[in-house]
Amino acid sequence: MRNPNIESLLTKLLGQAKTDALFATLNMPAVLEEWEADVVTRAEIAQAMNMALFEGLLERSANGRAYTADAIESGGSVYFDHGALRTVRWPHTGALPPGEAAFTRILRPLGFRLNGRYPLDKLGMTGRAYAHEDAPDEIAQFFVSELHPERFSKEFQQAVTNVVRSSRDPLSPAAVALLWEIEREGWLSLDAAHALLPEIVGAFARQHDLPNELDYETLLLESAEMAWIATEGNAFNHATDRVTDVFKLSDDEKAKGRPMKPEVERSRSGRVFQTAYRADIVEREFRTRDGGTVKRNVPGSFYEFITRRRTFDQAARRWVTDLRFDAGNAQGIFKMTANAK
Repeated sequence: MRNPNIESLLTKLLGQAKTDALFATLNMPAVLEEWEADVVTRAEIAQAMNMALFEGLLERSANGRAYTADAIESGGSVYFDHGALRTVRWPHTGALPPGEAAFTRILRPLGFRLNGRYPLDKLGMTGRAYAHEDAPDEIAQFFVSELHPERFSKEFQQAVTNVVRSSRDPLSPAAVALLWEIEREGWLSLDAAHALLPEIVGAFARQHDLPNELDYETLLLESAEMAWIATEGNAFNHATDRVTDVFKLSDDEKAKGRPMKPEVERSRSGRVFQTAYRADIVEREFRTRDGGTVKRNVPGSFYEFITRRRTFDQAARRWVTDLRFDAGNAQGIFKMTANAK
């Protein structure tokens, strides 16, 4: 049975056809099997946001669409494990709060809490995971990374400033007030939730002006991740399907000729295994020195796969899913945008 609050939110935002497809594709957390009319809980808004962001990722990833279509055609579904986005922790980001602050102001009111910090030193970044308090194993987590320009050259830092200083704040004062209200009360009216959802979904996008091609080249010399942010902004970098056996899936997808990562990443704990497609190539515009524009093919978003082993919690006396991430895994997965061909 569908949760009618989530269905109402998504139908107004995306239309009935996309909403139907999302309900047919994605897992639905058990906590959302009950609902109250005109009382939209933080978990319901979080799930609606996640489903809309998953739809946006599929629009940008042809490989992701093909995989999802195959899964549904074979009678399966997608267990949405987590989505990832990239931010820049820098004082010159225009009206947009720097780094993850632009998104924790959305995630925390909706019930997400910090679930681990991961130094990504090889990339000059830090990653943090956020899991939902009401259903940490079933509502998709967020892996939010911050890039630290101060770890790069002065030329790089200036290029970062040139790119992001025009950033706009996608949240209106009304949306900020609604986030404050749901953090306080834990729910919104359906009308208020309808007003909030487009703004928080819209925050996961590029908020700065078209990047200058010369700045892009400067960024690309030192950080494929910052170059990616220049063209894609804070869009979902990838969305992830949690599968039973990622090793078998990797072999199966390679046999189909899909652009899979050569090796599966293995966490130090031995309980988290990840692989991914290479990023889809997308066409993006850049400003040129003479004031014109030029189009280039660049890496876009991609689709990831994860297997999480369960472990026995001695204190709780039950089996639990290992919901942690791994810095080594993350740095390996991030290469899928750097190595896209």
